[in-house]
Amino acid sequence: MKLDAVDVIVTAPPAPGWGGRYWILIKLTTACGITGWGEAYAASVGPDAMRAVIQDVFDRYFAGENPENVERMFRRTYSSGFTQRPDLTVMGAFSGLEIACWDILGKAHGRPVWAMLGGLMNERLRAYSYLYPMAHHDIASFWTDPDAAAESAQDLVARGYTAVKFDPAGPYTMRGGHMPALSDIALSAEFCAKIRAAVGTRADLLFGTHGQFNTAGAIRLGQAIAPYDPLWYEEPTPPDNMAEFGRLAAALPMPIATGERHTTKAEFATLLRAGVSILQPALGRSGGIWETKKIAALAEVHNAQLAPHLYAGPVEWAANIHLAASIPNLLMIETIETDFHAALIKSRITVDNGFVTPPTAPGLGIEVDEALARANPFTGDTLHLQMQDAPCDYQNGNNFQGGAAD
Repeated sequence: MKLDAVDVIVTAPPAPGWGGRYWILIKLTTACGITGWGEAYAASVGPDAMRAVIQDVFDRYFAGENPENVERMFRRTYSSGFTQRPDLTVMGAFSGLEIACWDILGKAHGRPVWAMLGGLMNERLRAYSYLYPMAHHDIASFWTDPDAAAESAQDLVARGYTAVKFDPAGPYTMRGGHMPALSDIALSAEFCAKIRAAVGTRADLLFGTHGQFNTAGAIRLGQAIAPYDPLWYEEPTPPDNMAEFGRLAAALPMPIATGERHTTKAEFATLLRAGVSILQPALGRSGGIWETKKIAALAEVHNAQLAPHLYAGPVEWAANIHLAASIPNLLMIETIETDFHAALIKSRITVDNGFVTPPTAPGLGIEVDEALARANPFTGDTLHLQMQDAPCDYQNGNNFQGGAAD
């Protein structure tokens, strides 16, 4: 087999945009006519520029190559431009292309991807979801309404979920880590208290942040939510200073989780050395399936677990599921249950009573509705997600919009 052509489809989920403003789907085709699908997680450039990066990486390192040679294509791409270091955008492009190679290989051999990664370790995958507004909730106020969040948590638990995630802790700004407002600390504790009261011991609380805080501020916030026993405290400080996660791990009783904005084993190894105990790689950014399998092995020897991150489309979700099915140190996987997510892969993978069963069909086990993806093009000029320019408001409070892209 030889890789022959690449096509990139940028599709936009309907408002309110659960999963981000757009998803970058990659269609690879071999000279013998086998098609594979991948997905690149959002990078630091817009979709048109990302399309050009994906094409460039394909032309340089994938075109004419056997899709089996994943390691060789990784080393070529990782070293691109005489760099040989993690590059978020280039590795995002590589990740999507690499996932598509595994889909091709599975289809060529008539086996699911997990079967080529060491076989099936986990027959059922524990899933979690963000707390999203229910039909009767006001979307604008939901993110700062602990009673609505508790109601949403009860709904998820009633549907079988055993873990719920929420992030009420204030703004995510381009100004870097800040000291949280006392109002944000108080609101975060109230969210934890009301959600814990609503779900009891039926579900773990996953407290999300997005690198908002400086280290001292993250510790203050962590101390305030610690009495509610969250399973993890997610990315409390900016991702660019990985050693600081060690100070958090030493100062707080709950596990520290991070990884959605990191890439390759080079960065994840640094996180493990710092004391992070839950890694959250996004496979459309972390280096693809094979590189993340290596990350899982590194985590295993540090007695750490993986919880693959998902704020993207269902192709990355499928890749997460195949990796998760094959590793011994899986904690859980993230899900996004929307009609558009399901329709794009023709409901070939579903959540059943809070768990996902790995597919047994060849490749990723999905069928991408290409016509639907093309019928919903992204036409905006914003990025997948964006930080706000304004700083933390210490007088009037903050309303961070959580999982909403718009």
